[in-house]
This record gives sequence, C-alpha cells and structure tokens, in this order.
Amino acid sequence: MGKVYLTGAGPGDFELLTLKALRLVRKADVVIYDRLINPQILAEVKEGCECIYVGKENKHHILPQDEINTLLYEKALLHDCVVRLKGGDSVVFGRGGEEALFLHARGIEFEFVPGVTSAIAVPEMANIPITHRGKSISFRVVTGYEAPQKGYAQLNWETFRQDETIIFLMGLHQLSTIVKELLKIGKASSYPIAVISRGTLVDEQVVVGTLCDIYEKAYQLPTPALIIVGEVVAMREILTQNSRIGDR
Repeated sequence: MGKVYLTGAGPGDFELLTLKALRLVRKADVVIYDRLINPQILAEVKEGCECIYVGKENKHHILPQDEINTLLYEKALLHDCVVRLKGGDSVVFGRGGEEALFLHARGIEFEFVPGVTSAIAVPEMANIPITHRGKSISFRVVTGYEAPQKGYAQLNWETFRQDETIIFLMGLHQLSTIVKELLKIGKASSYPIAVISRGTLVDEQVVVGTLCDIYEKAYQLPTPALIIVGEVVAMREILTQNSRIGDR
C-alpha cells in the first residue's frame, strides 16, 4: 500500500512549480493530473510512470469526482507513490479536501503538497498586487465554477461592499452576473476590474476596464481566466510602465 500526494502544480508557468512537487513528480509511479497542468511538468516523470488525465472543463468531466476518488484509492493499493497533480493549490477550490477525506476513510496515507495559487500569482505576474497600502488591506477569493448549477444567489453580495480586492476564479462564464451584482450593491460603474486569460503563460492576455465596459471587452477571452476587482487594478498601468514583465 502506497501514499498519495495531493500536489499543487502552480498557476501554469513551469518555474512556479515548487521544488517539492518537482521531486515527487520525478519519483511518482503514477501521476493523475488535471486539465491545466503544464506539459513540461509531465515531461519530468520517470520511465514507466503511468500518467492518467482526469481533466475537468466547464460542463465536461473526463471522470466524475467520485470516480477520481476511487482511482486514487485503487492506484495507492498497487503503487508506492501516487501524485495527484492539480493546477494552483489543491485545496483552493481544487477538491483536495474531498480526496483527502476519501483516502483517510479507507486507510490510505496521504500528504498535502501546497502549490502557488493562481489567485495571487496570476494578478501579481500581470503587475497587479492584490493588496497595497492605501488601496486594499484585504482580499477574498471566490469560485465561479459552481455558479451555473447553484447560482450566485448563494453569495451574500452585501458583504462585497467593502473596498477590498475580490478575485473570482473560474468565473468568466459568469462575468455579466458578477458585474450586475456589484453594480447592484453600489459599486461605481467606473470601478476598476481586470480579466486575465491564461495567466503566467506565454499566451497570457490581460484586459483592464471598468464595471461598465469589461463584459464587452473580455467575455470572449479563452479560459482559464481570472477576474480581479478593486482599486489595485489601476496600479497595472503605472507598474507596467516602469518594469518588464518577466520571461514566460
């Protein structure tokens, strides 16, 4: 009986993969990976390692989550080192906690291996710091993935009145709803917002606008995309003038 490593692969840029994650990928007997994993990471596996794709896209899953759980369990019975590789960090809307509970209930040893979350890394690498003195002293991260099924009504939008940075992950398909709800609670139509598509990768696209125009500017961007709302967005123009965004 082996061990399962619930491993965050970072936001996409290969160099944002942690040293520990890289070591485990190279050691793994089996790698079970998601859609947003950089192919460079999979090129690091040892000869004979079994790589299994279980990616999820909007309304289309290769395997339902309960079958992924079972797959992890079955592979751990057969192999010493199983790496469950997820984009970003496995417990930031990555279902890592569910997989851990499933394995624990069946006596399988597991370990969380933190990854660099896209919620912070993607805006930062696009020259948008998510907090900044005088602009934002707090931030919140919100998932947009479950919105089509459960609806954003489950969110208490009144709590979004504070001038903090708001990051929506996997929310591009709900961009119009996000804008509508923020305007409804009193955010100005000129309030800054940005959408970052394929963040940290060579084909990254960053669209900056306001609540009144961002939908028309950004709704056709390719996924994955992150939405960031707040006064810190305006800092991108200044910072990009005086620094060079790093090589991707």
